[in-house]
Amino acid sequence: MNKLTSFALSLSTLAILSACNKAPEQTTKEVSASPQAQEETIQQSSALTVDSSRLNIYYPVALTADLSSYTDNQKTMLGLLIDASKIMDDLFWKQAYGGDKATFLASLEDEKVKQFADINYGPWDRLNGNKPFLKNVNEKATGAEFYPADMTKEEFEAANFVDKDGLYSMVQRTSDGSLEAVPYNQVFKTELNKAANLLLEASEYAANSQFGNYLRLRADALLSNEYQVSDFAWMDMKNNPIDIVIGPIETYEDQLYGYRAAFESYVLLKDMAWSKQLAKYAAFLPELQTGLPVPAEYKAQMPGTDADLNAYNVIYYAGHSNAGSKTIAINLPNDEEVQLKKGTRRLQLKNAMRAKFDNIMLPIAEQLIVEDQRSHVTFDAFFGNTMFHEVAHGLGIKTVLGSDQTVRSALKEHASALEEGKADILGLYMVQQLLEKGEISQGVLEDYYVTFMAGIFRSVRFGASSAHGKANMIRFNYFQEQGAFAQNESGQYLVNMDKMGDAMVSLSNKILTLQGNGDYAGVNELVSNMGLIKPELQSSLAKLSEAGIPVDITFKQGKQVLGL
Repeated sequence: MNKLTSFALSLSTLAILSACNKAPEQTTKEVSASPQAQEETIQQSSALTVDSSRLNIYYPVALTADLSSYTDNQKTMLGLLIDASKIMDDLFWKQAYGGDKATFLASLEDEKVKQFADINYGPWDRLNGNKPFLKNVNEKATGAEFYPADMTKEEFEAANFVDKDGLYSMVQRTSDGSLEAVPYNQVFKTELNKAANLLLEASEYAANSQFGNYLRLRADALLSNEYQVSDFAWMDMKNNPIDIVIGPIETYEDQLYGYRAAFESYVLLKDMAWSKQLAKYAAFLPELQTGLPVPAEYKAQMPGTDADLNAYNVIYYAGHSNAGSKTIAINLPNDEEVQLKKGTRRLQLKNAMRAKFDNIMLPIAEQLIVEDQRSHVTFDAFFGNTMFHEVAHGLGIKTVLGSDQTVRSALKEHASALEEGKADILGLYMVQQLLEKGEISQGVLEDYYVTFMAGIFRSVRFGASSAHGKANMIRFNYFQEQGAFAQNESGQYLVNMDKMGDAMVSLSNKILTLQGNGDYAGVNELVSNMGLIKPELQSSLAKLSEAGIPVDITFKQGKQVLGL
């Protein structure tokens, strides 16, 4: 961790995760067999339908931590938070797969296949476009289990019912066959009651009053289906050494419309000293918003100034956050009203980030970056790019110009991929600006550009089912068109610094304009034309696979690993 510490103390910078590609919109929701039928066919044959080498794409990492400085009360609280997180994990299985997890996994005889299924929360390979990896299994429904298996998009769009585009409800059929939205706190009442009780019990051990208050309010939210009050309380926490992000949060799993949130959780230990060093960057948000390369009307919605940046070690992932590719930074809350009034909190998960850099990013650079630029792939730049990716989520525009419609609602299933693309490209823009101002003193611009380029190859491997993967496909193709990089005869890439900067500015303008206009048709065209893995990129990705470079990490985690 020595390099990581040096970054923090020297206030290094910037960012990025991923972004790219989205398949053309489907007019009909894919119909999958019932979970019970799927389990029967899996029991009949658990043979792989893909190359067995896919079973080795995840590098195992133990989520350990030194808890010697934590009190007995804090350790008890951590155990309770992990128990509550396990419930979120079970709920996500129901949203993503629908069948009984234990029955499904027990039907798989091969331990490596079983582990792969557990990582993917079902029989679909999340980093390979959600293709089934078992025989006799249908394609994954684009709406997962949020909607009835036999529902078409035409039927949904013609229907009129309460909470039709709600974040916290499942669409089900009534007794007469029509559609209705049933709130999570009704569908999952038993599980959410258990989780809420665990959060309430944990709050009794919280020495930090703000954290205790948040846990109580979050417990109330699980039971009421109303999360905004607890989001505001979470934004007000500044000094608690332990944190948890828990509940239905991101909408990526709903690839039919991007409306419905999936259950997940992170249990986190805050690096207080490091977080203090990062805090200064949040103060630049208003200035950076004003300087965005877009007409004034597209940056008139000033972000809240209470936003902050913090560094954490994550000790437990659950649910959506643990499915397939693993998150290394968090920007929340997603509630646009909370963002406008309070901003957001950006949480950098440095132990997960370090594991990805050492085991994935550096090997990728060895294969795909020209030798003369390879030294510019640094952990400081990787951390910085990731950090400013999260900061950039708070920039831009949240509602369509001239209306109160949210960008998320206007862009539907494309909203997540475009938002990730925005955060990627604006994060890089912010780094450039802060380097020029002298606010970032660690490294040079070429470090961030070349690391950004290597990061595209890392994230695009997440596949078309990932919003980050889709965004990266778009960016790769756009940058290629603009001449931001060139490929030599050995298949390695050289970044053109000047053209990279120009492409960054023009793509920033394009994305912000599409969002501000709520231009669904324009985004659909961008995704259709740019959200593709073309032969050159496919050849590069094949080279990484042949070299045996992991696509992502998986965790050995839990109370036993931590010694709790």
